[in-house]
Amino acid sequence: MTTTIDETPPADVLWGAEAIAKAIGQTQRATYHLLASKILPAKRVGGRWVASRRKLLAALTGDEVPAS
Repeated sequence: MTTTIDETPPADVLWGAEAIAKAIGQTQRATYHLLASKILPAKRVGGRWVASRRKLLAALTGDEVPAS
């Protein structure tokens, strides 16, 4: 029996500083600074930054993220 894993990441998940930068409308350099300073809600997974689009926008606007 072979199990396959869907390789498509969920729409809410942003992989990489470039994708995060585009989502928040900042340069990659500014985004790296925000990520390294832990200003943005993201974490490193396997050397890449990963963030939830909802959580990023909520953090930037000051809104609360509704529970899923």
